Amino acid sequence: MRVLKHLFDQNKKWAARIRKTDPDFFTNLSRQQNPEYLWIGCSDSRVPANQIVDVLPGEVFVHRNIANLVIHTDLNCLSVIQYAVDMLKVKHIIVCGHYGCGGIQAAMDNQRHGLIDNWLRHIRDIYRYHQAEIDSLPDEQAKLERMCELNVVEQVANVCHTTIVQNAWKVGQELTVHGWAYRLEDGILKDLDVCAGSAEEITRTHRIK
Repeated sequence: MRVLKHLFDQNKKWAARIRKTDPDFFTNLSRQQNPEYLWIGCSDSRVPANQIVDVLPGEVFVHRNIANLVIHTDLNCLSVIQYAVDMLKVKHIIVCGHYGCGGIQAAMDNQRHGLIDNWLRHIRDIYRYHQAEIDSLPDEQAKLERMCELNVVEQVANVCHTTIVQNAWKVGQELTVHGWAYRLEDGILKDLDVCAGSAEEITRTHRIK
């Protein structure tokens, strides 16, 4: 058997350290998860949800994929949203992108990357919708940063357009969808001021009666 021994060693040290500071931590954690938040973020290893908002394991339910996309044919993502909303009864869904996102950069560089190009096409569609705005920006960094923000805005809308979220709103469940961006250079979150807590806050075209 091939084992990453150093990771198992680190795991034991970490667990011992946690038990030393809080002897009941793992006992309490194992009983039930009752998070108020669903975090939809990027798979980037530099963007760990719990640490960014400084909460303990068990307080955030997490789904991550390249460039934090919410695609209506992605049963993985939709299943996570459905479980979080219908079973865990989360009160907030946070879509969090990050500046310096490799997925955004790859989508914008007009190069071939293989299978992932099919996934990145969704980002290229966002660029197509906002091409005039993006092309008017002064440099490449500004364009990529704005694309990161516009991508989050689009994914917030996609979350709100799901039958899962709209059914929750219809029965009066407390649920708000937020869009944030994270800056790697300083660890600070930015509220993109895109937020919805009812069907009345999304376009009529996407409302389900």
